[in-house]
Parts: sequence; structure tokens; C-alpha cells
Amino acid sequence: MHFEQIRYAVDGAIATITLQRPERMNALTRVLEAELRNAMEAADRDAAVRAIVLTGAGRAFCAGMDMEELETLPPEDIRAEQWMRPYDMNRRADYQTRYSYFPAVAKPIVCAINGAAAGLGLVMALYSDFRLAARQAVFATAFARRGLIAEHGIAWMLPRVVGHAHATDLLLTSRKIDAAEALAMGLVHRVVDAEALLEQAQALARQLAAEVSPRSVRVMKRQLWEAPYQTLGEAVALANAEMVASLRSEDFQEGVRHFVEKRAAQFTGR
Repeated sequence: MHFEQIRYAVDGAIATITLQRPERMNALTRVLEAELRNAMEAADRDAAVRAIVLTGAGRAFCAGMDMEELETLPPEDIRAEQWMRPYDMNRRADYQTRYSYFPAVAKPIVCAINGAAAGLGLVMALYSDFRLAARQAVFATAFARRGLIAEHGIAWMLPRVVGHAHATDLLLTSRKIDAAEALAMGLVHRVVDAEALLEQAQALARQLAAEVSPRSVRVMKRQLWEAPYQTLGEAVALANAEMVASLRSEDFQEGVRHFVEKRAAQFTGR
């Protein structure tokens, strides 16, 4: 598989996707975002891959849309058919749009934010399942400073991650915050030294790949992303149905067996 603006590498059960435009702070182009989607789909299809790490090359994670491309971007490109195609017909329609497809990826996505995450870079981080940040990382919504609006569902996602008050602040002021403030408001899960960021992100991905059932992770990720649309009764009904299926699964049998036998688990995902 050939890519021009990302790097895709699989090491054991971990796929690492690196945005590869360091000279432009990994600013998004239509080529890059198409390649990113193709890479996510490839990782999701690969039975050997159990977790995905997303990061950026150089000093930034992603500075948003490339300004040179944004200047010439036709307004209707925002909802062009190539971006709105279904990711997975079995997934909720809400998670089928241009950037919201990350939750439709069945495998956990660990976002290693190595530097600036602004605009669409922040959107991608929010749609990831885990966010680890380097100490020098900075975050900004940026949209209001460009005469734009809260794009691609960020007005829905951001309050669910940091709360309404913080989301209002970050969206309306477009101010930059550092990694320490991002951690304090719950925007990121962990802040680490820059030189250890990728290693720790991949270590978390390996933990997810080796120590817990991929079947359980797949089902629980779906439960978490379905929950905002459910009543408590609907969430319990889904959990009850999935519990019956899990009790009949190979991973449940292995989960009990490896605990009793005091050995490392050998989950199959079935």
C-alpha cells in the first residue's frame, strides 16, 4: 500500500499512522485526509491489528487544514460524496461523516499528540479513543479566528469531553492552551515527555492488544459511542444482549481459563 502524505507501519498487533507533512505542520490536504481514511480502513480490516496509534511527524500533530488549500477549497467540498461515503453500513449513521468515522473503527485509536493540535487536528484527536500529549503540545479550536464555525461535530464532541463551560471558552475565544491545562480540563488522558510520547502510546496500544479481549474492546467501544443516543433502558438492553453473546464467546472462556491457570491470556477476538 503506497501513501504520499502519511506513513503506515504495522508492528505485531499495532498499526502506527503518522501524518507526514512536517514542513507544513502536518496541515491537512485532500490527499492526506483521503490517505488517512484509507489507512484507518486498512488497519480495521487487518485481523492481525488490534490497536491503532495516530501521530504526526516533526514538531506538530496537525495544525488544521492547509491554508493554501483552504483558500481555494470550494464550499461544497465540505460534503462531497467522496468524504460522506459510508464507512461501515453496520455502524450508526452519525459516525459515517468526513471526520466522525473514527468511532466506527472497531479497534481502539490512541492519539499521540506530539505538538500543535489545532482546528481539524483537534477534531481528529477528539474522535480518538485515547489522547496522550507531549508536554510542549498546544491546543486550539482556531475556527473563530478564521471566520469559520465549529466544524465537523466539534460542538457536539468537545462539551462531552471537557464540559460545556470549557467548550464554550475554547470555541468562542479560539485561545491556545498548553498540555497542562488540557490535562486539567480532561481534554487529554496523559501528558508525557516528548521523547517518550510515541513509546508510551505504543505501549498503551500493546497493552490493549495483549492484555484484554479484542472482542470485549470492540463491543465496549461500540457501547461507549452509542450511549449518547440512548436512554438508560436502551443502554441496559444493549448490555444485556451483548452479555449473553460474550458468555458464549471464546474470549470469555479464555478469560476465565488464563486467570485460573495463572498465565498470560491468549485471546482470539472471537
